[in-house]
Amino acid sequence: MTTRAPIRFGTIGFGIMGERLLRAALAHDRSALAIAGAWDPSPEAMERLARELPEVRRFATLDGLLAASDAVHIASPPVFHLQQLEMTAAAGVAALCEKPLAVDVAAARATLDRVAAKNARAAVNFPFTSSFAVDQIAAWRAAGSIGAPKRLTIMAAFAQWPRPWQMAAAGWLSKRADGGFTREVLSHFVFLTIRQLGVPKLIEAKATFPAGDGAETAISATLEAGGVPIALTGRVGGTELADHNLWVLEGEKGQARLRDWAIAEHLQADGQWVSPIDATSNEEMRPLVLKRQLDKVIAMARGERHSLATLEEALAVQTIVEAMLKA
Repeated sequence: MTTRAPIRFGTIGFGIMGERLLRAALAHDRSALAIAGAWDPSPEAMERLARELPEVRRFATLDGLLAASDAVHIASPPVFHLQQLEMTAAAGVAALCEKPLAVDVAAARATLDRVAAKNARAAVNFPFTSSFAVDQIAAWRAAGSIGAPKRLTIMAAFAQWPRPWQMAAAGWLSKRADGGFTREVLSHFVFLTIRQLGVPKLIEAKATFPAGDGAETAISATLEAGGVPIALTGRVGGTELADHNLWVLEGEKGQARLRDWAIAEHLQADGQWVSPIDATSNEEMRPLVLKRQLDKVIAMARGERHSLATLEEALAVQTIVEAMLKA
């Protein structure tokens, strides 16, 4: 049997998400995934990388990182995503891009067309593709305990925005131009809806913004997917939790929901929501989910089948998100 060389994995952008997936890659099976290194245009970010992960090679240029990589994680701010997707495609390197794919939908469409012409291997990092809780909800649906979908409710609330662990990126996350919780958080649940019900159609939406250039403080929208009505809401304030969210699917026979990213729950006859005995919090589950994501990155880099979010799915998400914010 021929032994395959490990996929060389590079990180573009050593911020919150870049560091999170890079640490997961360092803990991965080295026979399958080798760390190529990282690049960030910020000297401060590279200095932090040197302090915290000195074993990771630091590249002086993005071209240098691409030349040394088989696959990369594009973890830069959204304004750079399209340009870096084109660069990875031109270099023949597989790419897992952070969301949002872009803010300019027309520019994203043009980039995706050019990237597709190069037969690029690229996906967008929506971790619900590797979620054990989402697998559980799908299993309940397959078993018939939910029945035909009747309605869907999506809710997200935050004690403050950005969330405490994101303050280092507040320079863009707090701004209307390319930040905000709708792009950063609610987009995940729009993606989950696409996978479960199909691409939603926006019926109406209302977003509330502060004076100046700050990101939204509240949003509400009515959508429809596959004949199923969807009510979506998000707000800053009204909760003491840093990050609280629900995706609730009501069917003809029962209800299932995803709570706080990682807990699948089924509504019982007595009105109590019950989760599987092995359910754990998002913090505890995250390393296992990231490992599954990296396994799929390896498959993508090798030209094998995977279930990562496609660029077209990510564009569908962003089209809906930007329409809600502009409504």
